[in-house]
Parts: sequence; structure tokens; C-alpha cells
Amino acid sequence: MARKLDGKKVAILVADGFEQVEMTKPREALDEAGAETKIVSLKSGKIQGMNHADKGDKFEVDLTVNEARPEEFDALLIPGGLYNPDSMRMNEKALAFSRHFVREGKPVAAICHGPQVLVSADLVRGRKMTSWPAIQVDMRNAGARWVDEEVVVDNGLVSSRKPDDIPAFNRKMIEEFAEGRHKAAVAA
Repeated sequence: MARKLDGKKVAILVADGFEQVEMTKPREALDEAGAETKIVSLKSGKIQGMNHADKGDKFEVDLTVNEARPEEFDALLIPGGLYNPDSMRMNEKALAFSRHFVREGKPVAAICHGPQVLVSADLVRGRKMTSWPAIQVDMRNAGARWVDEEVVVDNGLVSSRKPDDIPAFNRKMIEEFAEGRHKAAVAA
């Protein structure tokens, strides 16, 4: 995986309450592969990571969704967590930011509860995906073909279920991010 992503810029869309390992481990893999990663969030300053229900570390935000320009990024990572996706899915700027990547055929990787952001942005219809099992009904109701697999790739969209899937998620994420733009698969 070394240096496959030189010159690529990746947005990490997170808010307070994200599952820390679902941001830090993929970010480490992206950085090791040569990508430049930026944390994009709803507010400036620091955001709170979580280790399940316990507070984890705080992380510095690079750009707010109001400041970030999605056209300046090559790919998007959406970590999960119980609170993070709920905050993101209620923010129209965060949803519009996510829509840009799918509309332009740029690769997107979402893990655990992260796909809830894509559900709210109406970006999962007709896509084969996985997620944390508790949100599979939401995924299906939004038109996704939900499967219980470690990692799923559908035309540049990478999804995984949980922290245990991170090694497989990282491999596929880096592969798809290295491939770059895919044929745009905009949800109907």
C-alpha cells in the first residue's frame, strides 16, 4: 500500500461522537499510503472521539463544512459512531459535501454507522453496501442492497460493518482511492 496515494487529498467527515478507531486507523493507513488527510467537521476547534460509550481523545478540525470545498478533495472517508452520523445527517452542508463526491464519481468509504450520512443524502439507492447491522433496515428502506460482509465495494463506494473489519476496509479503501474517479453513480 505504500505511497499509492501520493498527491491525493482525502476529506474525513466527522463530528463530535465519532468512533475513534474508525477515524484513526483508516487515517493512519491513508497517511502511510501518501494521502494528505483533512478533518472536516461542523465546527472549528476540537471534536470528541469515542471508544464505544466512553470518551476518547479530542482531535483538531482542519476545516468546517462551511469552509471546505469538496472539489479540492479526491476522496471522502466517513467514520461511524453513534453520535457522529446523527449530527452530520441533520446538516445540509455536510450532506451537500457528501453528494459532491458521488455526483463526481469520486471514491467514498464509510464504516459502521457512517453510511447513515449517505442515507440522508439519498446516495445509497441501488448500491450494494454493508454497515453496522442495527442500521440495515434504514439502509434497505433507502434503497441499498444491504449485505452482511466484512467489506463491500460498489463502483467506488467502500463500506464495512465494524472496527473488526478495519484491516479489510483499509485495503479496499486505499485500492479504490488510488483508482480515482469512477463512473458517476448518482442515486435516482
